[in-house]
Amino acid sequence: MTDTVATAPSDPRADSAHDHDTLYIGGTWTAPHSTATLDVYSPATGERVGRAPDGDAVDIDAAVTAARRAFESGVWSRRSPAERADVLDRVADLIDERGEAIQALVSAEMGAMPSDVGMLQQLPGTGVLRAYAAAAREYPWVEHRTGLFGTTRIEREGVGVVGAITAWNVPLFLMCNKLGPALAAGCSVVLKPAPETPISALYLIEIFAEAGVPEGVLSVVTGGVETGKALVEHAGVDKITFTGSTAAGRVIGSRCGALLKRCQLELGGKSAAIVLDDVNVDEIAAMLAFYGLFNTGQACVAQTRILVPRSRHDEIVDAVVAAAAAMTPGKPGDPEARLGPIITEKQRDKIEGYIRTGTEQGATLALDGGRPEGLESGYFLSPTVFTGVTNDMTIAREEIFGPVLSIIDYDTVDEAVDIANDSEYGLAGAIWTADVERGIELAGRIRTGTLGINWYAIDPASPFGGYKNSGIGRENGREGLESYLEHKSIILPMGYTPES
Repeated sequence: MTDTVATAPSDPRADSAHDHDTLYIGGTWTAPHSTATLDVYSPATGERVGRAPDGDAVDIDAAVTAARRAFESGVWSRRSPAERADVLDRVADLIDERGEAIQALVSAEMGAMPSDVGMLQQLPGTGVLRAYAAAAREYPWVEHRTGLFGTTRIEREGVGVVGAITAWNVPLFLMCNKLGPALAAGCSVVLKPAPETPISALYLIEIFAEAGVPEGVLSVVTGGVETGKALVEHAGVDKITFTGSTAAGRVIGSRCGALLKRCQLELGGKSAAIVLDDVNVDEIAAMLAFYGLFNTGQACVAQTRILVPRSRHDEIVDAVVAAAAAMTPGKPGDPEARLGPIITEKQRDKIEGYIRTGTEQGATLALDGGRPEGLESGYFLSPTVFTGVTNDMTIAREEIFGPVLSIIDYDTVDEAVDIANDSEYGLAGAIWTADVERGIELAGRIRTGTLGINWYAIDPASPFGGYKNSGIGRENGREGLESYLEHKSIILPMGYTPES
């Protein structure tokens, strides 16, 4: 590990290289206990972007202690839901005001095009903040019910201290989608961002403070696996919310179960796009490719299994291959580029291993992407499209998390449903048809948490989450807010009528 480079604790943006030697603990830039550091390199250029502390269990303890103190004091938890909502709206406004700088920073960390950061992270990120603000204003925080023994007063209050662990693939969106509902509920939060993208979290946290989140309520402790483990294990954390791989989610869920700690998991996917026989192929081909390849396929909701009727196989394959081939990779400053790099060399090697496995198991390369010329300084891969894929092949069952599409044939709609459901995952999907009512009927048969008819999106006001190994719980909308709440029943005296 290299030594950290000092920056002013009051402003983590002070150094142009984004080097940090402090952690944001309880609203104050604090020297870490750990002496280890994380160097961050752009996957697009190989250049060093910045540095952050690799926090340890002592740093986590300081953050959790500050969060507990703030929660118990009521400085945030006892503010009215409307007041908390106003702050979330202000955060969204500030992110939009500083969008260009934020997009550039996130792009430098993860290599995505700034415009893609704006579309895939900033827009939905501020969207969920505003949706949680609206949900907080509209939610029935107190209600009265009449039951066997008369009237019961039911109150909802924040679960307490939340430990939030986020992935690297859409860091801006994930930070908003963790902090938004927790803050709307009145909780305090300790955020542990992915080690690949810690710099944007240290930038964004000050926006929350500037918007009015009180001191002590939020902390950011950057670090790796051991930092996250310390957060999960800490007795002062009431709930863990995690976005990441299913393998890591199993470990976290197991520990939370042993500790009787609330746990919310948003994990992997292997989503299917079902193309029905009545579609206009020319109208949908570009979108089919996009929903499987956006963010270079590094998306849990990527629809990488494309199910096509055998009767129209050739024309659909030709159109999808042409659309995928047009999604060329490039560096963030390239106006012609449609895809960014793979996040690390190790991940690129893993994706290439899946491609080899696909050919070894009998699939056909309709589009052999490979490493593009002229981009050797980064970890780039061009899109790959397989045909002749059967649903028992490795490339059809495991989440590749890269720009690889598998086209699977079917004869009947019932067979397509069986193929779509024959997966350990159930996160997203889409149905492509000229008959919307037919698509809606079919959607009811697919075991997955979200579906689109003739497109796909994560709606900020609607529940998002997965069936099966794609996770536990829901984010977004009223359901996302409720997952950060405790429900308290106060049994009133028999015959007592509450004033309101």
